[in-house]
Amino acid sequence: QVQLVESGGGLVQAGGSLRLSCAASGGIFIFSLNNMGWYRQAPGKQRELVARITRDGRADYTDSVKGRFTISRDNAKKAVYLQMNSLKPEDTAVYYCNGNPVWDYWGQGTQVTVSS
Repeated sequence: QVQLVESGGGLVQAGGSLRLSCAASGGIFIFSLNNMGWYRQAPGKQRELVARITRDGRADYTDSVKGRFTISRDNAKKAVYLQMNSLKPEDTAVYYCNGNPVWDYWGQGTQVTVSS
């Protein structure tokens, strides 16, 4: 059973920044062999992939966050990070990390709230 723990969320005004962290542990897996992603779920909406980083370090982003978010990983720490700049109210959601494609195990996520 893989454990995923997200942290770093909070309340920030529009235009502000946050850095999210995700730590993976447990289960039977080799972290460095997995593509990883950050997902978010806003109230009443499905989870969406906002950023992914491949096993070899290539990053991709959904159009709405391009130029504002940066995903990175530290394989030694089995961690994934999401630097979020120029935050908008539309970014308000619970943010989750997971494999890409996703695993069945989800963490509790971390709440990001962006006020106008």
